[in-house]
Amino acid sequence: MSPAPAYDVVVAGGGPAGCAAALALVRAGRMVLLADAGTGPPKAGEALVPVARLLLADLGVDRTVLGTGHLPCHGNLSAWGSAELHAVDFLHDPYGHGWHLDRALFDRRLRAAARAAGADLAERTAVRRPARQPDGTWRLALRDRSRGDEERTVRCRWVVDATGRGAAIAVRAGARRRTGDRLTALHLTLDPAPQHTADGRSLVESDQDGWWYTALLPSRHRLVAYFTDPDLPVAGGHGAERFRDRLLATRHVAGRARPHGLTHLPPPRRAAAHTAHLNRVHGDGWTAAGDAAAAFDPLSSQGILTALYTGLSAGRAVDARLHGDRTALAGYAAQVATARSAYRHDHRVVHARETRWPDRPFWARRQHHSHPDAPHPNTPHTKGRTSP
Repeated sequence: MSPAPAYDVVVAGGGPAGCAAALALVRAGRMVLLADAGTGPPKAGEALVPVARLLLADLGVDRTVLGTGHLPCHGNLSAWGSAELHAVDFLHDPYGHGWHLDRALFDRRLRAAARAAGADLAERTAVRRPARQPDGTWRLALRDRSRGDEERTVRCRWVVDATGRGAAIAVRAGARRRTGDRLTALHLTLDPAPQHTADGRSLVESDQDGWWYTALLPSRHRLVAYFTDPDLPVAGGHGAERFRDRLLATRHVAGRARPHGLTHLPPPRRAAAHTAHLNRVHGDGWTAAGDAAAAFDPLSSQGILTALYTGLSAGRAVDARLHGDRTALAGYAAQVATARSAYRHDHRVVHARETRWPDRPFWARRQHHSHPDAPHPNTPHTKGRTSP
């Protein structure tokens, strides 16, 4: 039997974090396998803030992945802390406008860029049974769903865990997952409106038990999502009629949703949206990136930005470690810790702005401190810097 093929690094997870890590590593001359399981529900739609252009440029893929197919986002609206709308536009942002992404297209282009740069790409392939070998390498089983769950074995020197919130490899290696809240999303994608609308801004609107988000998608469908805690009564019965009634009770989101038709809605889907992190983001032969390392509340609008940043940083740190730099991974852990600290601060001060329902459980859980100068939701807190 021939020996299993050898790589310097196997990256488990083909989302933005995994692709960024793979791109950083192959451009450093490493032999890389990027394995994308392609499982889980498809992403309904996500926004990318303007400063992300810098990270994509650092990866050499900004023109490739931000071409046609995405919808420009020229600003954000929020009704937070009062019933009135507050606008933040990107007119004077030094990095230009943001984007409402066709997320599937964005990820496909990132994976294609990693392959073009020199990574081996295994799509619809999950990393299974990671086993550390006596010689310090990893032995991994790759399960290929496109071939009827056929398995093959590979060896590598290092593994990057970019498997998302579950952090499957890091947890198996002994890391512990810690959650900061229980936020969940109930979301629907509405049909395109009969008449074209030119307003491509996103909108956030708070209510007594959580907050709403809506935005046009590149397909001209509209995403509508409600974020709350799963133990609250509002999250219990989430059939189509109850979701529609609560949506219609909003002051601003309802007006944007009505043209898309609200008569025959399916029940909303549920998705995890809680804050979480690993107690350590690297260990013996592995490093975590993206949501596997730190997952943020969607209100921050920094999920993809953080995934790209931690993926790029993890890739560079792993390359340095393989070159013998024993401080590189500690430096990466410090970068993740700094990003988490900035996020926690912004999370506290943004939620402190909403003072209308201090006795409601959702808000009482989040309002530990007040801050008079808190930014509005969806304000791009990363303006002027290249890390989240």
